[in-house]
Amino acid sequence: MPTDPLIALADELYALPLAQFTPVRDARARELRAEDRPLSDRVKRLRKPSLAAWVLNLLVRREPEQVDQVLAVGEALREAQATLDAEQLRALTRQRRQVTAALATSARARAREEGVRVTEAVAEQLEASLTAALLDEGAAAALRSGLLVAALHATGVEAADVAAAVALPEALGQVASPRGPEAGSEVEQASPRPDLRVVPDPEADLKRRRAATEALDTARAHLARVQEEEREAGKTVAELEARSLQLVAEAEELRRRLAELESTAEEVDQELEEAEEEAGEARASVAEAEAEVARAQEALDALGPRRGRR
Repeated sequence: MPTDPLIALADELYALPLAQFTPVRDARARELRAEDRPLSDRVKRLRKPSLAAWVLNLLVRREPEQVDQVLAVGEALREAQATLDAEQLRALTRQRRQVTAALATSARARAREEGVRVTEAVAEQLEASLTAALLDEGAAAALRSGLLVAALHATGVEAADVAAAVALPEALGQVASPRGPEAGSEVEQASPRPDLRVVPDPEADLKRRRAATEALDTARAHLARVQEEEREAGKTVAELEARSLQLVAEAEELRRRLAELESTAEEVDQELEEAEEEAGEARASVAEAEAEVARAQEALDALGPRRGRR
């Protein structure tokens, strides 16, 4: 449990149903007004989470172990990237897509339990945020805090700026307190029911057959869609794997070329040094020859003008 009173209050507020966040936040701020004005003001400034952020906060409180397992894949993925283990990187990348999709599905299910419908647009934000948490250590810490106010984004190349995505950047490193479903939120307590007299339906078999046929048609249509999606995803994976291998090969070629250029540069530097020494010696020889010419000229001048023959 966080010891900072503001973080502790935020942990409680961001665990609430989305519709209750603002009224409960304002009520807590009013309660604190007389005894701790600065804390009251900071509580009042806590931002209401977006729908995607609220679903992610719900997920880390309801499924903490599942979230930790998925983020462990992200840690392994970052280690593979650091060591340039291409084979492990490809395997972990495939696993990352699978666990991200599975965790996003789990998040949507938890939202449905709270009576909240998640649109496709919000679902995309969920997957993007979970992917960011797998790619970036800071985004993973932001997700674990359970204090998100906005969706997460990360490229995996540069460190993600998560300060704007969490309610309290100073809470990064804190882990959200696990919470179970609120009483009465979805699963109601079992209660005695009156005995009902069942009247046989003469068309029951026909209705069941129609329902089963419709379910089969729906399932087949869904299967066709996901098979097509799988094919497209497979094409994308193959293209990206090929591109990744090409880039690795190009990087190796550039490193080899750089080593050659560095070796050539060392040889040129050595030749330059030798040439400078030779040039210095030549300049000294020229100066010495010029001095000899000057001395010879002086000796000749000292003999006086040359006399003509009679």
